[in-house]
Parts: sequence; C-alpha cells; structure tokens
Amino acid sequence: MHARAQQCLRGAVVAVMLLAWLGLPPPMGAQRRREPSMRTPDGKPNLNGIWQALNTANWDIQDHLAQPGPPQFGALFSMPAGQGIVVGNEIPYKASALARKQANFANRFTLDPEAKCYMPGIPRATYMPFPFQIVQGTSKIMMVYEFAGANRIIHLDSVPPPPANSWMGHSTGRWDGDTLVVDVTSQVDQTWFDRAGNFHSDLLHVVERFSLPDRDHLQYDIAVEDPEVFTRPWRMAMPLYRRVEPNAVRLEFKCVEFSEELLYGHLRKKP
Repeated sequence: MHARAQQCLRGAVVAVMLLAWLGLPPPMGAQRRREPSMRTPDGKPNLNGIWQALNTANWDIQDHLAQPGPPQFGALFSMPAGQGIVVGNEIPYKASALARKQANFANRFTLDPEAKCYMPGIPRATYMPFPFQIVQGTSKIMMVYEFAGANRIIHLDSVPPPPANSWMGHSTGRWDGDTLVVDVTSQVDQTWFDRAGNFHSDLLHVVERFSLPDRDHLQYDIAVEDPEVFTRPWRMAMPLYRRVEPNAVRLEFKCVEFSEELLYGHLRKKP
C-alpha cells in the first residue's frame, strides 16, 4: 500500500511538471492563489481588489421577512428574508418622513430609483448585490461599481467643493491610523437606501469607515446624518468580502435600455 501511495504521488508530480512545461495551469487542487499584500508601497492598508457585500440590505436595510413581488411574476422579484445592517435596527424618521417612507414602500416597484436605472448613490452602491472594484492611489482612490456604470473618486488631497449636487456625491477621505474615513456630501435627493423606500434629502451627510482586519475582508461602517429627514444620526455596519476567484473581474450592468418602458412607456402613442 505504501509503494502504491508513493507511485500515485510521483504520478501527480510528473503531471504537474508536464502541465507547467506545456504552459498550462495546474489542476484546481494544485493551484494556490497569490495572496495580496496587506500594505501598499506607501505603507497604507491595501484595499485594491474586487469586493462584494453578501447580505440583503439592497432589499431592506432593516430586518425583514420575505415578501411577494408583483403577482404576475410569481416568485420573481420577491423580497428574500434577511437580517438588517442598521445598528439597533431602528431608523429615526421624523413623523412626516416616516409617512413618505411608507408611501415609497407601497409604490416601490415603480418609484425605486434602481428600477429606473438611476445611479445608486452612497452608501447603497456599496451593498448592491454586485461586485465593485477599488483602485487605490496615494492621493485618490477610485471605486467602480457594476450597476449603471456608477463610480466615484475619493479625494485624499485638497480639492475645491463641487459646483452642484450629483448622484454619487462628493467624497473626501483621510487615513485615521489604518482606517480609511470618507466624508460624502452633495448628493441629490433622488436616491434611496434600499428597495423598501428608505430615503433621504439633499442634506444627507455620510461618513464611511473602511478597515481591513485581514486580506479578504473589509469592515464597512456608515454614519448617516440628515436633519431634514431624521431626528438624530444613525449607523449601519457590515463586512465586505474579497472576490478570490483567479478570474474575478468587474463586469458592466448598463441597465438603461431595460428601464425605458417604465420611464417612457406612458408616452407611447395609443393606436
């Protein structure tokens, strides 16, 4: 039996050497993923890579049960049950704002900005169910998202304030030890936090904190402040996971053509 094991081992080694000689990759069991460095050349935590949230926050940032979608689609477009990402599971809406949130939820299949292929804003872009890519420099960090071709630049250097509000807002960052802290302001009021109708005004101020406990996880903490909609600041938190497949890439999801009927169908000339 011992001789047979040695023979199998020699056969496996020869096979891997032959594949290498032919220029082919070894079988999956023999491959080892190259571990990314924990630090960039300038000594900062290395956030470069493709990341993804694995939760149901895009459906509802609070705890929620499974709920149906439009009846004509059966189980398609229904909401899966999930645990929320809101710390304490409470969003401190003002009374009038809570009424609007409830109206948003009742009409979510037509009002949700995601259904219209609008850029998702911050923080929603980060926990949509698609990978996103971080490209890290010394004075700028770019985050590129799949949905709607959205992206943003985090300015680590001094830049003038933006001339107007925008869908993805204005992001300025700094390092607090090994934590990247990002201030996001100047967002339009037409984005939601999720498909459940949680919303904000154009006074929204988001402070994000990204920390790297190990190579393949990012801790993502979000502080939210909006005096027009909420009675006090509140927080969200979640882990983000590195996509570790050897062929992991960020793809495109340009969804404009899929939303044309929802946006413009009512303008079609009736026969």
